[in-house]
Amino acid sequence: MTVTRRAFLASVCAAGLAAGLPRPIRAQPEGSVLQMPPLLDATSSGAFDLVAQDAETAFIGRTASATWGFNNQTFLGPTLRLAANRAVAASVTNHLTEPFALHWHGLLVPGYADGGPHMPIEPKKKWSIELDINQPPATIWYHSHTHLHTANHVQKGLAGVIQLSDGRDDERGLPTEYGIDDLTLVIQDRRFDRRGKMVYDPGMHDEMMGFTGDVILVNGQVGAKAVVPRGIVRLRLLNGSNARVYDLASRAGRLLHLVATDAGFLDRPTTIEVLRLAPGERAEVLIDFTDGTNDVLVSGPNPNVGMMGGGMMGGGMMGRTQKAGFDILPIEVGSTHATRIERLPESLDGVMPDLVALGAFRRDITLDMGMGGMMRRRDKRHSINGQSFDMDKLNFSVQRGVTEIWTIEGQMMAHPLHIHGVVFQVLSENGGPVSPRNRGWKDTVLVDGRVEIAVQFDQPASADKPFMFHCHILEHEDGGMMGQFAVV
Repeated sequence: MTVTRRAFLASVCAAGLAAGLPRPIRAQPEGSVLQMPPLLDATSSGAFDLVAQDAETAFIGRTASATWGFNNQTFLGPTLRLAANRAVAASVTNHLTEPFALHWHGLLVPGYADGGPHMPIEPKKKWSIELDINQPPATIWYHSHTHLHTANHVQKGLAGVIQLSDGRDDERGLPTEYGIDDLTLVIQDRRFDRRGKMVYDPGMHDEMMGFTGDVILVNGQVGAKAVVPRGIVRLRLLNGSNARVYDLASRAGRLLHLVATDAGFLDRPTTIEVLRLAPGERAEVLIDFTDGTNDVLVSGPNPNVGMMGGGMMGGGMMGRTQKAGFDILPIEVGSTHATRIERLPESLDGVMPDLVALGAFRRDITLDMGMGGMMRRRDKRHSINGQSFDMDKLNFSVQRGVTEIWTIEGQMMAHPLHIHGVVFQVLSENGGPVSPRNRGWKDTVLVDGRVEIAVQFDQPASADKPFMFHCHILEHEDGGMMGQFAVV
């Protein structure tokens, strides 16, 4: 059955009203100083251990929520700093009461090391794997990728940041003091009940549009402020939300200087006013605080909400952050730390994508939603090219070393597509030029209509340990909007 966008949006809005739409995001009050996740630096040791355990976290007031974390963190895990061109011995121990799989999102490793849903770690068991890392410096991340339970696991806290480093950022003129002028920011939205307890109870509207919350967490903290030196400050931004798309900007009107996208540095800083960041995407920006004035990192409204769905009015919210936005993070310029960097770098040493795609095989990918899906099983509600995810079915195989061109279309709303085991070049967006935020190497791209990408497959993946490609709205992924492929 063919469903119009208008009919679809009217239906999901009605479903949302029946289930109770989330409250509008409220600005966070001033509070304590934002803490960084603990830094676990494995660049010298060449080894790290992660231990997942259950816990309780009081996000708002004294009411505790049941949460999960790594290495004695009650929510989220440490920032892993790994050498960009060195193998590392990784171990992940499961002290939870249910299995989970842990995916290295953005790490270019073979399928058997990727941590997809075919590699669950059972309770009281340890997964040990050598990660042979050979890729440029980048900000990537790790998170649960458990079959049918990814959304619930990530919202409970099974995620963290990875910094791939070659030790040369000082030469590049970039801020490098962790938590001082180099801030790691995991941005997530969560829903809380009246007692302040975090809840995850997706209704039909949430399963169709994605689960969004009414309170913003940064590094698992509510209402905290960042304190930075008077100088150039680096923000490593991760959208770790289940579904919300952010339009990030400075309330004071400061420019954002984009220096890195998902898979590494650009060749030079790119100046933008607003950074759209979809679930799963990362970006690094520099902001100039040399004038000593405070600011607030803010966001515009989610373009996928209600009648503002990305497919119908994509891009329309980009210039309205100030009028209809909400606060992400207050930033205060303090005097505790000395200024290190006072000038923006003029150039960087990132290699911009330039894949040779002449004569490449072309593949069409459609991210499917529709009224028919509302009446189907939860795990078969969504699909890619009309097929919902099947753990036992390989969607296709590709030859190692080849380049393909994928044309991706997203139905009814904007969908962030992530491909495991590769980085890719965005060739066009809706038949037009590529936006500045997508000109670098990517592994996740927001498909707001139609996107064309060039993908090179360099990492092997067997049929029993394949790579995934999926929408990174996690309710869509769990609902069947995922496929898998082998690289042979």
